[in-house]
Amino acid sequence: MALWDRLREGLRRTRQGLGDRIRTLWTGGKEGAALFDDLEAVLYEADLGPQLVEAVLSELRRTVGGGARGGADEVLQAVYQILVAHLPSPRDPWRLPPTPPAVWLVVGVNGTGKTTTAAKMAYALRQQGRTVCLGAADTFRAAAVEQLEVWGQRLGVEVIRQGSGADPAAVAFDTAQAAAARGLHAAIIDTAGRLHNKAQLMEELKKVARVVGKAVAGAPHRVWLVLDATTGQNGLAQARVFTEAVAVDGIVLTKLDGTAKGGVALAIYETLGVPVELVGVGEGPEDLLPFDPDRYVAAILGRSGPGEWV
Repeated sequence: MALWDRLREGLRRTRQGLGDRIRTLWTGGKEGAALFDDLEAVLYEADLGPQLVEAVLSELRRTVGGGARGGADEVLQAVYQILVAHLPSPRDPWRLPPTPPAVWLVVGVNGTGKTTTAAKMAYALRQQGRTVCLGAADTFRAAAVEQLEVWGQRLGVEVIRQGSGADPAAVAFDTAQAAAARGLHAAIIDTAGRLHNKAQLMEELKKVARVVGKAVAGAPHRVWLVLDATTGQNGLAQARVFTEAVAVDGIVLTKLDGTAKGGVALAIYETLGVPVELVGVGEGPEDLLPFDPDRYVAAILGRSGPGEWV
């Protein structure tokens, strides 16, 4: 299945809750305040967030007035243009520094798909002919280490680990050092998602970030925050805590195929200023896709091609 088709299929529930409902509103006969009240509810339920909701409502009031002038296609096209304008240009998520190895930290709370995401990243890099190892630094959760080892065996990727309860920073250091010694292109380190309390977790992540810099100059080169799309706006509260502790520069939004709240991808950048660069739309190793704002917005609104709405 082509990337575009996989993205559209993965966002089917969000499209049903957003694009399809906007079309229904504009063909339902309502006008004026009642129409825009219903539209506001639809936008909030898709988790676009208050700033984007207000931007969409304000622009549509200006272009279509208080009634339903113009057909549903024209309205969807207008919403599409508004939303795309509020997102940054896409970046290549697989970019690596000129001098290897790249050291990536994967952070986020447990249950977001963090460990699986680290493995999917390794798969994607391997598909590009790059060499990579994985670091099992979520040492406080034995299941995470075991899960990463299973992925490593499946993908043919070495997993650097220590015993249960080992110092996560020591594992991260070993992983970065191993990547350098072996001449690998990248090291991807799965970090802890939960400790005894939030402050303890954040201090542990800061320590990991410091330590990998001692193993490889300039590390960490990327800090990826994994967020679960099904949590919607609640995920933004998690994101703020992580961005305050470590220099998060890219978001991975997972489980988009299981939610109607996929609009949160737009709210993330509007609120945090950190771009979504990868999206998870399935369980397979190939189901981690680069985030393309144009195609993403088209998919959640139901655009099948330039000027074509279904």
